[in-house]
Amino acid sequence: MKTITVAQLRQNPTAMLGEVEAGETYRVTRHNREIARIVPRDHSLELLPPKRPEGSRLAELPRHELQTAASIEELLADERDR
Repeated sequence: MKTITVAQLRQNPTAMLGEVEAGETYRVTRHNREIARIVPRDHSLELLPPKRPEGSRLAELPRHELQTAASIEELLADERDR
């Protein structure tokens, strides 16, 4: 396990992150006290669900019709007058 200070991490995070990606673990210290550990990602954990192959269904939603104004311009003009 390697140690890096907050100042060093701030100066060059790319090099440290490259090593973490390759499997290295880092101790992050501030004033000689460990405040965090940066460890490689566990690939068996799924952080975000995969995107659906069929894509977005936004186009399938019913269209919302304006009920308070005849047009967007009228609605904006009404808001400006307030």
